[in-house]
Amino acid sequence: MSTLAITAKALSGDGVAHGFFTRQGGVSDGLYESLNCGSGSRDAAACVLENRRRAAAALGLGVLRTCHQVHGTRVFTVEDVATESGIEADALVTRARGIALGVLTADCAPVLLHDAVAGVVGAAHAGWRGALDGVLEKTVGAMERLGASRAALVAVVGPCIAQASYEVGPDFPGAFRDHEAADGCFFEPAPRPGHWQFDLPGYVVARLARLGLGEAVALGHDSYDEQDRFFSYRRACHRGEDDYGRCLSAVALA
Repeated sequence: MSTLAITAKALSGDGVAHGFFTRQGGVSDGLYESLNCGSGSRDAAACVLENRRRAAAALGLGVLRTCHQVHGTRVFTVEDVATESGIEADALVTRARGIALGVLTADCAPVLLHDAVAGVVGAAHAGWRGALDGVLEKTVGAMERLGASRAALVAVVGPCIAQASYEVGPDFPGAFRDHEAADGCFFEPAPRPGHWQFDLPGYVVARLARLGLGEAVALGHDSYDEQDRFFSYRRACHRGEDDYGRCLSAVALA
């Protein structure tokens, strides 16, 4: 695997290629320096296309499919290489070989999944809203319909905003406690009175673990704090910047 991407031991093995790409190694400049793979940004389209080509090449593939993410729960099944990018969804699954499934993030959690026995992969975009509403459960369900088994599934949560960097308002925890009372454990008091620090990666791993997967782990990288490695929507807002790049996370059956 190219040094452009971070890999996870849990997803490493014969028959699968994956990478949690950093912002390094691309051709974009300015706010988007340098491996911005987000066509939804105002970066030059030619730069984004070249960055996506480099990412696919780093996986040893020429085909990369992503979706138009809307912080929802729709999961789209990619049948073959003819499937176009840009389908409105927040997760992709496939059993077709040679197609990299990617999600784009800038603080939200990218989740890559693989069942080595059944030969099924998935990629999900899990911000707080999507995770709360069930995008992870729907992704696993879609993979099961392709033949995957929960006991054989491995899921890895990639770089995203960490609890120390994620302050939320006083009403934010209520929706999580309403869904599951025990989920209050993912909130700690923030330095600012009446506010909280939310553990997004911990919450995502917990939602995956409740499904009975073979393994669910988080890499532990903070997209907000590690500014030289990752794009961050929240960091861009705090700096008064008017746009931001997106990091790509992708998985494929090689």
